[in-house]
Amino acid sequence: MNTTKPASPTLALLAGGLAKRLRPITETIPKAMVEVAGEPFIAHQLRLLKREGISHVVICAGYLGEQIQDFVKDGARFGLTVEYSFDGDELLGTGGALKKAFPRLDEYFWVMYGDTYLDISFPPILGYFNNQNASGLMTVLKNKNQWDKSNVLLENYRIVNYNKAAPTPAMHHIDYGLGLLKKSAFSPWKDQRVFDLADVYQGLVEAGDLLGFEVDHRFYEIGTSEGLEQTTAYLKGIQK
Repeated sequence: MNTTKPASPTLALLAGGLAKRLRPITETIPKAMVEVAGEPFIAHQLRLLKREGISHVVICAGYLGEQIQDFVKDGARFGLTVEYSFDGDELLGTGGALKKAFPRLDEYFWVMYGDTYLDISFPPILGYFNNQNASGLMTVLKNKNQWDKSNVLLENYRIVNYNKAAPTPAMHHIDYGLGLLKKSAFSPWKDQRVFDLADVYQGLVEAGDLLGFEVDHRFYEIGTSEGLEQTTAYLKGIQK
């Protein structure tokens, strides 16, 4: 019997935002380069990805993204192969940035936000996705509005409602920030340059084509001053 684990697909790391909520820190550096527990945040992320079996990362960069490239380079010192896809003169949104990165991505790929630290096991998520017939998977946490507004309704391992702008009282889960997507999920946006990843997820929800995978470990993020403080404390704690 062949017990070889399938190779993990490429991971797209969304790191192109303007990080306005962290200003003045991010007036001269991108959010990925904010110092957290003694080094740029992206260093912590890349080591986590290596730990979880990722070997190839495509960083979708925008605002001051050259600084990320100068620091990470080809990813060799993190044990990874790292490539870059830049928005260019126009910010493309998270969905548009992913579509632009398609030449560097596998037919299905991981996607993760560049301001989150997700200390969970990736292989069970990949294994579940590979055993299902769906165009996308969103990891979710039973949040109950604890860390941010819950925005996901999960029923029978499927996302049946997802709305970041207008969450409902029935929603007890939150988008955890890690997903798996097939390129085919972007077909409705083949003629659009600028759009959001949330639009892609919403399209999959409406088609009944978005799996939900529930995790049980809270996420850490550096998108806000409070989040930065909590993430710094957490990373310092696991370094001891």
